[in-house]
Amino acid sequence: MRPTAILTDIEGTTSAIAFVKDTLFPYAASALDEFLAKRVNDPAVKEILAQVEELVPGEAPATALRQWMAADAKVTPLKTLQGLIWEEGYRSGALKSHTWPDVIDCLKAWSAGGLRLAVYSSGSVAAQKLLFGHSEAGDLTPLFSSFFDTRIGGKREAASYAAIAKALAVPAGEILFLSDVAEELDAAKASGLQVCQLVRAEDGTKPSGRHPEAKDFPAVTAQFGLPKAS
Repeated sequence: MRPTAILTDIEGTTSAIAFVKDTLFPYAASALDEFLAKRVNDPAVKEILAQVEELVPGEAPATALRQWMAADAKVTPLKTLQGLIWEEGYRSGALKSHTWPDVIDCLKAWSAGGLRLAVYSSGSVAAQKLLFGHSEAGDLTPLFSSFFDTRIGGKREAASYAAIAKALAVPAGEILFLSDVAEELDAAKASGLQVCQLVRAEDGTKPSGRHPEAKDFPAVTAQFGLPKAS
């Protein structure tokens, strides 16, 4: 069945792993202390710190946040805070996002061809919109109808994909999920979604052998009969 909706991961799928690991994560870590001090009275930051204290009572929030950063923990308050820090960086011009050129052309063609596009990433929705809003090709966010993060559930949990299908009001079997991580694809497939693993040589992704594979977005287009970029 040809998909009617595309759900895509970001890191290792639409954007280089190196950009997230070597640019975004270090930027957030280096800016953490100054950001917390400067935004100490910001209601959004207060809420994040309260969530951290609830998760690790008795530990200084900044310490917990640094530990989570070092472990690349998929913890919602951390991801929300990173999104706020990156927002400041993007708006100041200190950060520019990376998106593979083949992704940009295909997303535009898929959207123009009537497919619904959505994002599911462990990064916060705010961070997702910032990344796609500051691509080399300009603002790509109008191409997407929905954005999902860990608030809907973990990316390796089948229930998360069932919840996304319900939120999109699209039958699970008509949704194609794109990711570089086999365990995420396992979970999506268990909920009835079609799946494809992006195996980009530039990112050093290892094929799992469990799912259909594509080296880039044009290969996804060819394999699943999606609208082609002109």
